Amino acid sequence: MFYTFMTRIVAPILRLLFRPRIEGVENVPKYGPLIVASNHLSFIDSFIIPLAVPRPVTYIAKADYFEGGGLKGRFVRWFLTTLGHVPVRRGAQRAAMGALEQALEILGNSGAFAIYPEGTRSRDGRLYRGRTGIGWLVLESGARVLPVGLTGTEEIQPIGASMPRFLGPRPTVRIGPPLDFSHYRDLPPAKARRLITDEIVEHIQKLSGQDYAGGYNDHADIKP
Repeated sequence: MFYTFMTRIVAPILRLLFRPRIEGVENVPKYGPLIVASNHLSFIDSFIIPLAVPRPVTYIAKADYFEGGGLKGRFVRWFLTTLGHVPVRRGAQRAAMGALEQALEILGNSGAFAIYPEGTRSRDGRLYRGRTGIGWLVLESGARVLPVGLTGTEEIQPIGASMPRFLGPRPTVRIGPPLDFSHYRDLPPAKARRLITDEIVEHIQKLSGQDYAGGYNDHADIKP
């Protein structure tokens, strides 16, 4: 019921406010388990991508987003919880693993689960090395991966901005063909996770056009 409300009422309003350019929507599989993997430039990325993917998408979301105060904090918490987003506390390995196990359950029910391989937003616009949790999820679920490249969302709501700029710069969402990694199953698990993650990030980079930073993005203090 809530998804119907979102698609019929909220999504059209957000499309008018953000006016995203969407390329490659024909690449989105209509059915079956799907991991949506994207670069991460802005807090609003988790709002923009569902406008481009024509099926329900669930996210891992930073636990801080569920703990904000005031009217904005309550709204964000309600919005993310109702969408079924999974909170994870950065730096807590057990919590992160629990979130991935919930993601596995969603994929097991043929759902679509979105994740940012970098782990957090880029401060400088570069694309950072992916963390291998997504590789684990691919191997455990057998799901295909839909690579997505975002551009321009950091201009709508830069890091540190409390609110997005509605009717401002138009973001672009580029969706690539789904990727199958079943050919990595015979490799040692640690090696397979690393290779899968690096290949996913490579596809994201081709779509986003970002420079590659090479290392991990370790900025854990980023605020909306």
